[in-house]
Amino acid sequence: MKVRMKATISGTRDGQPWPERGAVVDLPTAEAEHLVAAGLAEKPEASKSSGAPAEETATPKAAPETATPKRGRSTK
Repeated sequence: MKVRMKATISGTRDGQPWPERGAVVDLPTAEAEHLVAAGLAEKPEASKSSGAPAEETATPKAAPETATPKRGRSTK
């Protein structure tokens, strides 16, 4: 069963490194279903984009700073 990797897995599988995130790999059905259930892979036809996977970020984008100068200081 072919699956598209949603995450990069460290280590090796059968002596070879795991494919990178976004790559499609052919695995035994039981192993592929386990990865899909764990959220580490998806069925290729289920993916919405055909290009590179979207960049993930752990933190939200920073809001612009709205600080004002302290009283009594000039803004030269």
